[in-house]
Amino acid sequence: MRPLGNVLITGGASGLGAATVEAVREAGGTPLVIDRAEPADGVAFVQADLADSTAAANAVDELAERAGGIDGVFTAAGTDACGALDEVPTEAWERVVRVNLLGTAAVVRAALPHLRLSRGTVVTCASTLGLRVAGDASAYCASKFGVVGFTRALAMELAGRVGVTLLIPGGMHTAFFDDRAEQYKPPPDAKLNQPEHVAASVVFALSQPPGCEVRELVVCASEEGSWP
Repeated sequence: MRPLGNVLITGGASGLGAATVEAVREAGGTPLVIDRAEPADGVAFVQADLADSTAAANAVDELAERAGGIDGVFTAAGTDACGALDEVPTEAWERVVRVNLLGTAAVVRAALPHLRLSRGTVVTCASTLGLRVAGDASAYCASKFGVVGFTRALAMELAGRVGVTLLIPGGMHTAFFDDRAEQYKPPPDAKLNQPEHVAASVVFALSQPPGCEVRELVVCASEEGSWP
């Protein structure tokens, strides 16, 4: 397995991103975080809103300069806006696509020069709802279906130069669901994964030696309702 080195993590202040920060640290790597909120103490951090592609790219450049390069990227940041298409405000609906899809592309684009030098790996974060659909989730499904297509095309484009892994996680016990209306929250008996378990899969993908890639990973609780 290759050493992790410097790993850029979007959304690293909470949820799966924060769990991956800890997993990278435990594996001997150095996490670098882009988020709107400040991550755990001692983690290199630049505040940016991934809905702003220019700000996202600038944050990548700043962290890469500070750390002396980037060896891996994990695009954990994500958001949602639940509701029927004609009931979700246009700005809220489009923000989901900007953060989840366009923010992912902006970060990866900015990191590519560094990853080519290090022969590093990108792990993008889709969802089981990037392969399946659910009502009142059109923005989220559109964005995550987009991440799936983006990542598969990127893997073909970068073959032999930069590793590319598509992570497809199921639901997790995180704050992701906290601000939703009750009808859109998982029921109390929902079978969800712990984020640290999914983070271990991210570290596994990032640790593969150059030329060996985990192309796609579906990681979910064994009784995940959205899979298969």
